[in-house]
Amino acid sequence: MQDLGRRSFLAGAAALGLARAARGASPMGTAAGPVRPTWGSLVSHYRYPDWFRDAKLGLWSHWGPQSVPQQGDWYGRFMYMQGHPMYDHHRKTYGHPSVAGMKDIQNLWTAERWDPDALIARYQKAGARYFMALACHHDNLDCYDSRYHAWNSLRVGPKKDVVGIWEKAARRAGLKFGVSNHAAHAWHWYQPAYGYDPVGARKGERYDAFRLRRSDGKGQWWEGLDPQELYTGGHTVLPDGIDTIEAMNSWHDAHNGQWIETGPKDDPAYVTRWLLRQTDLVDKYKPDLVYMDDHELPFGPVGLEAAADYYNRSIQWHGDIDVVLTGKKLKPYARFAMVEDVERGFTDHLWDEPWQTDTCIGDWFYNVARLNDKSYKTAEEVIQRLADVVSKNGNLLLSIPQPGDGSIDAEEEKILDAMAEWMTHGGEAIFGSRPWRRYGEGPTQLVAGMQNEEKAKPFTAQDIRFTTNKGALYALFLGRAGGPTTIRSLARRPAAGQIGQVTLLGGGPLAFRQDAAGLHIDMPRNDGFVPTVRIEGRGLV
Repeated sequence: MQDLGRRSFLAGAAALGLARAARGASPMGTAAGPVRPTWGSLVSHYRYPDWFRDAKLGLWSHWGPQSVPQQGDWYGRFMYMQGHPMYDHHRKTYGHPSVAGMKDIQNLWTAERWDPDALIARYQKAGARYFMALACHHDNLDCYDSRYHAWNSLRVGPKKDVVGIWEKAARRAGLKFGVSNHAAHAWHWYQPAYGYDPVGARKGERYDAFRLRRSDGKGQWWEGLDPQELYTGGHTVLPDGIDTIEAMNSWHDAHNGQWIETGPKDDPAYVTRWLLRQTDLVDKYKPDLVYMDDHELPFGPVGLEAAADYYNRSIQWHGDIDVVLTGKKLKPYARFAMVEDVERGFTDHLWDEPWQTDTCIGDWFYNVARLNDKSYKTAEEVIQRLADVVSKNGNLLLSIPQPGDGSIDAEEEKILDAMAEWMTHGGEAIFGSRPWRRYGEGPTQLVAGMQNEEKAKPFTAQDIRFTTNKGALYALFLGRAGGPTTIRSLARRPAAGQIGQVTLLGGGPLAFRQDAAGLHIDMPRNDGFVPTVRIEGRGLV
């Protein structure tokens, strides 16, 4: 651990009364074992689990109190920014944020229509081999039985151990179980809650995060809780005197609008609490996968402590490291130490190591506008994405948004049902598969990177992706191929494999011929999306 990081960590630990006396000892709560908190140690010990490589598709419940307003993502930040549509919605629906803040939205999260077993069964039918629950978002509510954070779902909102209930339902169904932790960013994400309206009738009146302390809760629903623990403290507070919305937005962008992986300089204990919450989460629910919403790991050496703790616990649970830890934008020294996640993005090449992309059929948090204007991703788009990702040695983690009551809407049910129908015949090309020597062919070029889905062009019938499974080669047509079709990657060449049979999954054998231009098949015309053929022969895989 670097000296600066060690000093920062111990300063925070001392503030909590948790500093270790022995120099060089592991921080309290972390597991002992062979994995040390360095990138070199993580790389030398980590191996990608076979279960993850076989699973290919996970479903994610990115669900929490920000689902309650049904307005989409980052409600807990934007509701405190005058001029934003979510601020306007909040004032009209709940009241001014100086009185009705995000703390109150959290308590309106009721989950009264939540049926975890039924949802897990539907997700499993749609192809999920692992399931992930949101454990804590930037809104800083722990959705589980949190030992180190009083603002949790057993005391606020549904009064339930949401993660624990999901975990039991997933394991009953035989699925691997994961959790996502987004809390490292709460401290800068929440700073607009300490601001005020720069214009209007309540100009200059500070919002609830700035005004409230534990003592103010007497007689309130949140009695005994400290709002400063939820809102993280005022680290970069909007100064007095700003009198335009444009100036306010500019100030927030400059001072707390950046995605950073360090902790607040004025509160090192925040980082210590994050580590304690993370190790507590892992210890309680023994997740098979932990998703970090961070570029690599948060908080430098403290993030490495969390990773080493997780891997050492896995050794205690399984005898080896049989878990997955994800991070984003891994640099070369971090490659092979964990699984890289590409959020809402693509890769343009076949990776040597397993990776994951995560996306959502709509907004991460439920947005009723997606239902009303029918703007969800279609089942066809989801399966196209799955085929592209799997052909490049990746997994797809897909979120199905839930409103605050815990249900899913009728359009989402249709999407999942259509996915399930495709899986009845196409699943053999996906689950347990491995990449071929090339990922595919076709005219549509994808741009590698995160957060670029909206720039992608539609796939065509000439865009084909390849996988292999149990000695067979599979070709997945991303467009709706029908009639005479050519797979150019299977042109006859010296020493090329010999094709013996071509079968349409869910159909039957197809006539074919192979020459120097490719493998020619006559695809039947049908209404099914992503038609897939199994190609068998000698020397193909």
